Amino acid sequence: MTTTIPDLGYLPVADIFKLPPGVNFGPCSGVAITIRNHILVFNRSENALMEFTSNGDHVRTMGRGIFTLPHGLRIDREGNIWCTDTGAHIVVKMNADGRILMVLGVAGRAGEWHHAGHLKCFDEPNDLAFGPDGEVYVTQGHGKADNLVHKFTANGDYVKSWGGTGKEKGKFDQPHSIVMNGKGLLYIADRSNQRIQVFDDDGNYVRETSHPGTPCGLAMCNDNSHMMMAHGHAGKVMKLDEHGNVLGITGSQGKGLNQYGEAHFIALDANEDIYIADTLNWRVQKLVKK
Repeated sequence: MTTTIPDLGYLPVADIFKLPPGVNFGPCSGVAITIRNHILVFNRSENALMEFTSNGDHVRTMGRGIFTLPHGLRIDREGNIWCTDTGAHIVVKMNADGRILMVLGVAGRAGEWHHAGHLKCFDEPNDLAFGPDGEVYVTQGHGKADNLVHKFTANGDYVKSWGGTGKEKGKFDQPHSIVMNGKGLLYIADRSNQRIQVFDDDGNYVRETSHPGTPCGLAMCNDNSHMMMAHGHAGKVMKLDEHGNVLGITGSQGKGLNQYGEAHFIALDANEDIYIADTLNWRVQKLVKK
C-alpha cells in the first residue's frame, strides 16, 4: 500500500513541549488545538490536561483529580473543551479556562441506563463530534455494553442512539473516533472492523471504506472535506478524501521521529501542521509541511 500512495509531504520536528520541572506526560491519548492556536494534550497522568503555546511553552495544567482514564479530546466552535473518560464513563465539557460546564454520564457507573426517556450512563465513551447547531455525537465502544453512537442536543438532552455490536453495515466493533464534515456527514473510525463508516446526522447509513489495521483517530482538514487519520499500531498518518480514498501517507511503527507505538488521536492547527498523540510512546509528535 505504501509503495503506490504518495508521501504526505510533512517533516517531523523535535520534541517541542517544554514541561514544568519534574513533570512528564503519561500515555498520551488525545490532542487538540484551541481557538487561540494553543495545544492541549490529554494524557494518563495526574496532570491529565495540559495546555501549551504553539511554540510548546507550558501555559497551565487542568483536570487534576477529575479523570480516571483519559481518552478523547475535542474543541467546539465556542472554544469549549470536551473530554471523554473511558474509566469513569463520562463526557466532560469545560470552558476555555478549564471550568466544568457539563457532565454527561454518571462517574463510575457503566452500562446503559435510561430513565424517563433520558440516557443517564455510558459504557466507556471514546470520542465525540459536534453538529452545526451544537448537537453532540458520542461514540461508545471500549466496554462490555453495545457499540453505539449517542446523539444529544447542545444542552445535553438525549435524542437517540444507533448502531449495536457486529460487523454488518451500521454495526460497530469499537467506534473509536468520529468527525462531521461540511456536508453534515458523520465519519466513524470503526476500529476493530477495520473500516470507516459514514452516516447522515440522524444515524442513517450512507457508505463505508475499508482500512486494514486499526483506524484510530480522525480530524477534519481546514477545508472541512478532507480528513487526516491516525492509523493506530501501523504507525501511519494518512490523508483521506470524503470518499475514504487515501491521498497521502507518512510514518511507521517504532520509537523514532515520525514513528509511533500507537497513533491514537490526531489534530491539525491553522496551518494544517499535524499533532499525533501516541499512547504507547507517551508523547505527542508534530509534523510540519515540507
